[in-house]
Amino acid sequence: MRAPIGDFDDARPAPDVLELLTAPVAEAVRAWRGPVPADQLLYVDTDPALADTDDFVAAHGAGLLTLSANCVVVAARRGGETRLAACVVLSSTRVDVNGVVRRRLDARKVSFAPHATAVGETGMEYGGITPIGLPADWPVLLDAAVADLPHVLLGSGRRRGKLIAPGKALCQLPGAVVMESLGR
Repeated sequence: MRAPIGDFDDARPAPDVLELLTAPVAEAVRAWRGPVPADQLLYVDTDPALADTDDFVAAHGAGLLTLSANCVVVAARRGGETRLAACVVLSSTRVDVNGVVRRRLDARKVSFAPHATAVGETGMEYGGITPIGLPADWPVLLDAAVADLPHVLLGSGRRRGKLIAPGKALCQLPGAVVMESLGR
């Protein structure tokens, strides 16, 4: 099937390609429940050398810049305790870590999680982290602009491949909180 966004010749329902996903993402797709069915989560094969946003949109369509989202892992600290959370914003924006995120997580300090922590705690490859399959006890802060998209391009858990999902499907994720102005 043809993908609903971008220049991809072959889009397949994610439940049909679980072997191409990391274990946590495959498990989340397998267990998917809610008003948006799992077969509306689509997988497109991509070249990992083009995983970075600028290279990717050059190869697969400039329109993807406004239809792509990044998922970043943050570490929130308060009183000697560190909690991890995910922030999902449009690729054309940056996460407001020191404002919106810090206040929402009631943290004294918030920073991007170290590479080893992000990879180790998610079970996903750096550069391919997706909100689908994150630990269920994590807050997933989702920019309203992402949730409002008919379709959004996301990581697949690996640098090779991407997922395309209805924005509203991300609201079904465990710990999902839709927020205005999360991305600036």
